[in-house]
Amino acid sequence: MKLDVIKLDGGKAGSVELDEALFGLEPRADILHRVVRWQRNNAQAGTHKVKTRSETSYSTKKIYRQKGTGGARHGDRNAPIFRKGGIYKGPTPRSHGHDLPKKFRKLGLRHALSAKAKEGAIVVIDTADAEGKTSTLAKQVKNLGWKRALVIDGAEVNENFAKAARNIEGLDVLPSMGANVYDILKRDTLVLTKAGVEALEARLK
Repeated sequence: MKLDVIKLDGGKAGSVELDEALFGLEPRADILHRVVRWQRNNAQAGTHKVKTRSETSYSTKKIYRQKGTGGARHGDRNAPIFRKGGIYKGPTPRSHGHDLPKKFRKLGLRHALSAKAKEGAIVVIDTADAEGKTSTLAKQVKNLGWKRALVIDGAEVNENFAKAARNIEGLDVLPSMGANVYDILKRDTLVLTKAGVEALEARLK
């Protein structure tokens, strides 16, 4: 698959051959769904917590005598049956994460790249380089028509570019090792640098 390479100012900078094994697959929703679920579950905090009857603050004194009242036999007001008592079998802190084989995660990333390629939503730029001025980069992004874009660079993101892109709404920048299925699918346009293409091909082969 051949794509034109452009510069940030819109000029042409040759072309690049994209690997069919990464960008030419037929995207499968079930694979993408499983990988995104794995990502989101691992990111979930799982810090929800309720107090059990041993943690609620109330007197532990027996509330009334055992026999002769005509009521049920109760020990103290912390029982779940009473208002402000402990909660029975409520949520406790836990991890929501689960395992997913490394091969499957790589496959998910290939399908995400292929999905963007099929939509025609991949743009390859020569380099992600900027003067460090947000206003200049914002103008270039507007002229290129990127509204919600993810830029994937090589092993490291250019410091000036990252600084300029930080305050632009809808523009995310990641190094190649940070490329993931959820962020790729979330954005309308996937922007790859030439170094980013090489790094992704080396990582996913």
